Amino acid sequence: MFDLVPFGKRREEAFGQLTKSLNDMFGDDFFAPFKSSTLSFRTDIRESDNAYLIEAELPGFAKEDIEIDYTAPYMTIKAVRKEETSEENQGRQIVRKERRYGEYVRRFYVQDIEEGGIRASLKDGLLMFEVPKRKNPQGRRIEIRDGE
Repeated sequence: MFDLVPFGKRREEAFGQLTKSLNDMFGDDFFAPFKSSTLSFRTDIRESDNAYLIEAELPGFAKEDIEIDYTAPYMTIKAVRKEETSEENQGRQIVRKERRYGEYVRRFYVQDIEEGGIRASLKDGLLMFEVPKRKNPQGRRIEIRDGE
């Protein structure tokens, strides 16, 4: 009927139970359907007077596996990895077979750029590209005429 647990101990257990319940309710499994299946990669972005200089780390990717897309005002870099290895013994029985698939995506908000001047290169797993800024003409003063 009565527990012989000291009051302090009972509070600790109640707090532990509450913490466990909250962790169970808000744990990773609950939010799994809302999580993105895409992975990310590291980028460095520098700005000069005339352009944005972007360096993205994509080791192990060929240029055929990488897409760069600009749909105003978003620049999207997407790299897809599809890798499959298989080892067979003498009897052509599969001893080990592994598959890895992944989509790495980064999206950046950029505006006022020259779309036709974007240049990209890939060397040693480092994707480098330059995004030139649009040359905005200086503002001009508008003359106000008398109403007719």
